[in-house]
Amino acid sequence: MPSRPRIVVTRAIPEPGLDLLRRHAAVWVNPEDRPLTRDELLTQAATAHGVMGLLTDRIDAGFFEAAPLLRGYANYAVGYDNIDVPEATRRGLPVSNTPDVLTLATAELAFGLLLAAARQIVAADAVMRSGNWPGWGPLQFIGTQLTGRTLGIFGPGRIGLALARLSRGFDMPIVACGGRKPNDTLVRELGARYLPFEDFLATADVIAITAPLTPQTRHAFDAAAFARMKPTAILVNTGRGPIIDEAALVTALAHGQIAAAGLDVYEFEPRMAEGLAALKNVVITPHIGSATRTARDGMAVLAAQNLLAMLDGTTPPTCLNPEVLARS
Repeated sequence: MPSRPRIVVTRAIPEPGLDLLRRHAAVWVNPEDRPLTRDELLTQAATAHGVMGLLTDRIDAGFFEAAPLLRGYANYAVGYDNIDVPEATRRGLPVSNTPDVLTLATAELAFGLLLAAARQIVAADAVMRSGNWPGWGPLQFIGTQLTGRTLGIFGPGRIGLALARLSRGFDMPIVACGGRKPNDTLVRELGARYLPFEDFLATADVIAITAPLTPQTRHAFDAAAFARMKPTAILVNTGRGPIIDEAALVTALAHGQIAAAGLDVYEFEPRMAEGLAALKNVVITPHIGSATRTARDGMAVLAAQNLLAMLDGTTPPTCLNPEVLARS
């Protein structure tokens, strides 16, 4: 092994993280602002001691097989459905993610989407920019008043709790669904009620998806789920795109089964389901939940700290499989 280990960063991240890596290793950063192809990823991994990647990178048995020198992989994301964690564990390789540092940024974006969808802010903005606004009228852009509406949190973890706290100024009762166990803080501090999924769908005026993607959550929101929701309901997703059957959502929005949606993630990123972009009752943003300077810099530093700890053989701050280090 060379005196300075080789680290591959599959797409440029904010400088604070790169600066930290460069103090300790020889760092190769993808020179183009795009995901690496599969072949490019495997080629770079072949001589890497550590890799930092994104959700667009598939980290599986084939990746590990192509990286004989690898001592760890750091995900620049809180979600890790792109990583085969059991396979990494079987091979004795630590992997990590970046929780906590993006919690507030993502919760704020979710609430922004909720407000924009409820009050038709994007559609109203488009009319003003077109120069075709005829002046004030009593029937223009009538939306939903959020104060007092019931907020449903699907996947009430860190981000769901932060979003619920933001809703306190709107006096929104909270219902929750999902997660391995009830979030005690959400119940104790905010009086949230946990409901079975079908009751949750029928009760909430607004549903915010903040869950991770798992086999249980994939397509949880399908045609049957939309049929159970209120026709006045608003759906917001800052979790993972495939939690929603996007084609079914297009149908539900187009036919008034639900009132509106705000989406930051998509089932087949970067593509959207056909017809989604043409709908006026959906607000769409390009996966910017963590896109604040505070959050993105924090993610970069935490991911770098994780990777450097792996190279040193110590436990990373947010390791997904710390047991591999305990047995080494």
